[in-house]
Amino acid sequence: MYFEVELRRKVLVLPENLGENELVSQRCIVTQLLKNLSYEKASKDEGYFLTVSGIKSIGSGQPLRRSRHVFFPVTFTCRTFMPYRGEILQGVVHHISRVGAFMSCGPVKLAYLSILKMPGYHYVPGDVPFFLNNELSKINTGVVVQFVVLDVRWIEKRDSMTKEFQMLASLDGDNLGPISSCEL
Repeated sequence: MYFEVELRRKVLVLPENLGENELVSQRCIVTQLLKNLSYEKASKDEGYFLTVSGIKSIGSGQPLRRSRHVFFPVTFTCRTFMPYRGEILQGVVHHISRVGAFMSCGPVKLAYLSILKMPGYHYVPGDVPFFLNNELSKINTGVVVQFVVLDVRWIEKRDSMTKEFQMLASLDGDNLGPISSCEL
């Protein structure tokens, strides 16, 4: 689900970005904020940071002790994406195995659809494996699948800077399954 949230962050401005009289441009602060959010990528509470939609305020700079670095408190609105259990989403299949399909859905790189959660489908092995049901509906690589979210897990590994959500998906319900194919 997409949300518009208000966030507050402290933005660090390096000494080389300070102008005469140690003034700094709003553009410099906003650019650094965008860089910081791209590194942060997501949070457990707000979801994936998609775009900054507005700057509400930029506070006065607060110098960091024993350096010329300056922190600026910034309040802004941001569009986010947060997957929820029970939500109907669409994903693109990027890998098929005999136990299920792996999809991506927007910024979520891993949504797993188990064969156990694909009622009526069976695995068809081969050079290009796929799942097929009795109505000849086919799930293979590149197909867009509409699914219901069974569960969502937040993964955060500090050593590798990984911050992401993973989802378990199901086709158990009405109007769920492959809806189109796309070129990868």
